[in-house]
Amino acid sequence: LVWLLVLSLAWLGPALGGEDEDEEVIEEEEKEKKEDEVLSDEIKEEDNVLVLHEHNFARALSEHQLLLVEFYAPWCGHCQRLAPAFAQAATELRNESSPARLGKVDATAQTALAAEFGITSYPTLKLFRDGNRTHPLEYTGRMDSRGIVLWMQRRAGPSATLLQDTDTMAAFINSRDLVAIGFFKDLKGEAAQAFFEVAAEMVDLTFGVAEAAELFQAYGLSADTVCLFKKFDEKQTNFPVDPARGLDTAELTRLLRAHSLQLVMEFTNETSNQIFSAKIPHHMLLFLNKSSPEQLSLQDGFRAAAGGFRGEVLFVVVDVTGHGADVLPFFGMTVADAPTLRLVRMKNNRKYQMEQDNFSESAIRTFIQAVLDGKVKPRLLSAEPPEDWDTRPVKVLVGKTFEQVAFDETKNVFVKFYAPWCPHCQAMEAAWEELAERYKDREDIVIAEMDSTANELENITIHGYPTLHYFPAGPGRKMVEYKSTRDVETFSKFLENGGTLPEEPP
Repeated sequence: LVWLLVLSLAWLGPALGGEDEDEEVIEEEEKEKKEDEVLSDEIKEEDNVLVLHEHNFARALSEHQLLLVEFYAPWCGHCQRLAPAFAQAATELRNESSPARLGKVDATAQTALAAEFGITSYPTLKLFRDGNRTHPLEYTGRMDSRGIVLWMQRRAGPSATLLQDTDTMAAFINSRDLVAIGFFKDLKGEAAQAFFEVAAEMVDLTFGVAEAAELFQAYGLSADTVCLFKKFDEKQTNFPVDPARGLDTAELTRLLRAHSLQLVMEFTNETSNQIFSAKIPHHMLLFLNKSSPEQLSLQDGFRAAAGGFRGEVLFVVVDVTGHGADVLPFFGMTVADAPTLRLVRMKNNRKYQMEQDNFSESAIRTFIQAVLDGKVKPRLLSAEPPEDWDTRPVKVLVGKTFEQVAFDETKNVFVKFYAPWCPHCQAMEAAWEELAERYKDREDIVIAEMDSTANELENITIHGYPTLHYFPAGPGRKMVEYKSTRDVETFSKFLENGGTLPEEPP
């Protein structure tokens, strides 16, 4: 009987789990094989981009003098849009035999690397130089293939060309419409090093550097100076180095950007990026119809006024029948409003208009100075209030009616500032309507909305859509920004708790 029992168990063994044990062995072997593959420091490439992970990262650093690494998330839309440009840049650098290479790390899978380099957003690009992994440099260039290539080229070679004689200097100046040359008596001094830093960052400008005494003499210089040579407007602009303060990189960058632009620019598809990236705090705009000879003549006074405000105010001509037609709604204007002048304060998009357009040089100068001195009030856009603005559950506010509703001391007013084209605004529209329906019979609560593309407020600037602000009842003109979840229940908790969300129990 014992023998029969043993024989039965032997026969039944596979059915009772023998095959599972075999499968577990196979799975274990496959797992070990995969681990062996991951543990390898082999570096694979995809479209000339090095595919990096925890086990080959050190090898990549040791083999490449300059390595720009993109830390990405596979689901990130920004990363997906960057991928083709990143690959194209990698290919260009590879083809020119540059010492610079590009690599990528899936930060969601390689969590140890993500933690080591403090990756909190995607994509994040960091430059590793000479194998040093403790102090990588943040990428500061444009997120396109040309921008990446230029940024890496500046770091692979000298950021400024050394010019040693007058013939070479003259040829260098004539080779471009715009070049910046630093004249330094000591190229190893602090001022020269600061200049090289600026040259490494400003990849859209060509830089040279000179030390020879004959070059100082040839260009009428006696002390360290940065010179901007142009084939337009004034041909040469000098920025002397302050002997006491030295050369401030941020200030030099600002000056070079401001003086690299034409004194008066035309707003076109090609120049729009330059205009908005110039970081000049005010823009003075002349709107005109370029098909009208009479309106074109107004540019003379406009140009004459521009010289005194270089760096503080950027002068821009906008053709209302050309590329400028697209910006007219932003100013609440039509083609028929040209010719006219507007000044925009860039930090908050406040717009200023002369009471009566006068296109003379003196009138333009006087107006600009008055705005800069705070003596002119902004011209605020406002739509007309709809006839039924307060009959629906969601009250419709415009610039003209906002004050009386939002700062009514007897009401708690919850306002959605939106843009009609904004998909996030459209996504929460149903929830906002439901919230208004829920509170339509409450005398003390108002649910409202305002189209911020057609209406402006003097003391409230909307930077993104949708923005939600709560204006509690009572004196003091208080305002609370709502930053939590955009659903009806959370909105209700916020309102019922007097403009704050109740603390959740631990």
